[in-house]
Amino acid sequence: MELDFLRFFDACDPSKTLAIANPEDRQYYIDFASVRGGKIIEALARTISLRSRLNQPTCQLFTGHIGCGKSTELRRLQADLEAQGFHIVYFESTQDLDMADVDISDILLAIIRQVTESLADVGIQLRPRYFADRWQEMVDFLQTPLELSAEGNLPLPMKLGKITAKTKASPSLRSRLRQYLEPRTSGILESLNEEILARANQELQRQGKKGLVVIVDNLDRVEDRRNEGGRTQPEYLFVDRGEQLRRLNCHLVYTIPLTLMFSNDYQALTNRFGGGVAPRVLPMVSVRSRDGKDNLAGMALFRQLVLARAFPEIEPEARLDLVTQVFDSPETLDRLCRMSGGHVRNLLGIIYTCLQEEDTPLSRNTIERAIRNYRDRLVSAITDNEWELLADVVKQQNVSGEEGHDTLLRSLFVFEYQDEQGRWFAVNPVLRETEKFQRFCCK
Repeated sequence: MELDFLRFFDACDPSKTLAIANPEDRQYYIDFASVRGGKIIEALARTISLRSRLNQPTCQLFTGHIGCGKSTELRRLQADLEAQGFHIVYFESTQDLDMADVDISDILLAIIRQVTESLADVGIQLRPRYFADRWQEMVDFLQTPLELSAEGNLPLPMKLGKITAKTKASPSLRSRLRQYLEPRTSGILESLNEEILARANQELQRQGKKGLVVIVDNLDRVEDRRNEGGRTQPEYLFVDRGEQLRRLNCHLVYTIPLTLMFSNDYQALTNRFGGGVAPRVLPMVSVRSRDGKDNLAGMALFRQLVLARAFPEIEPEARLDLVTQVFDSPETLDRLCRMSGGHVRNLLGIIYTCLQEEDTPLSRNTIERAIRNYRDRLVSAITDNEWELLADVVKQQNVSGEEGHDTLLRSLFVFEYQDEQGRWFAVNPVLRETEKFQRFCCK
């Protein structure tokens, strides 16, 4: 079978999330559960399914490195739950929110807009009186010439869409909106539960659905800046205010920043936001074992991640015979898999960069140049103090909650893995071949 270059090029775009409900995208999907420490998505779905039988809402937290495949896994969760008969509202919070400046009222407003819009698409029109009664009051408070008052008769999703679009683009308008909404948070939550979510569940059940599930993706991208009280934005949102975010009367899945797993507030996060249940962590694909040798199962599946995008209709074993249509040798593919560290987006990003430069089969020289460029960009951002921290990670295969370790994770200097012994950490493999790694980490 001949490789379709344009199709492969498009399939390797690292900015794209696989929509598992789409049959073509589902051909590209590889289940890494066996080399990621467990069936995380199955556990999230099972919890929702069991609790729905008891007519009880759930709130589950999900995290992992940015780019490790969380959105793809959440899309799979969406497809699996839809197959079970749930109505899913999945949205990327970056559509509505400025990740550098987020507050509880912003998140609640985004949820209200996305839920009411999704329900309208299936013929369920909700007109909560709380927002109808306060629309003009809110517009007057904003003191804005946006002519929002003339839009009072529009459906709620459209009105909120206009508000969120304007406030996302205007920090001053966003600040004024918060001044109006913050004292009314309790009223907003009450209206959201009684006038929107309760009615939504009733109407969905009439349509034969099992219930409503809201999946809020990309909240893990909230920036780690400190507020006036000295709390980081993630600590404020998910620890201090987490109880409010979990009080919604539906099934919820939130993504949260990975660095919170190493915070002194981890137990408070688990108890307040998670309801006593720890967040689920999606680790890297284990292409390497603790002893530094190849993880044979992980390498085999990561090869398939690439080859499935080249030959989606071909059986996995048969794809291996076609490697040389994609790379100049099987060894080049293995080199790429090892140097990615099991990070899905890094792998695709390197391939995509190479495909921008040359046709297939990709040469070892082109792959090495792309790896080298990626490595040099990482190295230029690492301070001597951070190299010392990386040396500790090498020795202990662990990351502590000490200051600076959050930077190692956030900047993708260090990756997390899971195996039968539990979780462990390793330095990004592209850094291991540098002179500074040898100087600081191999003493």
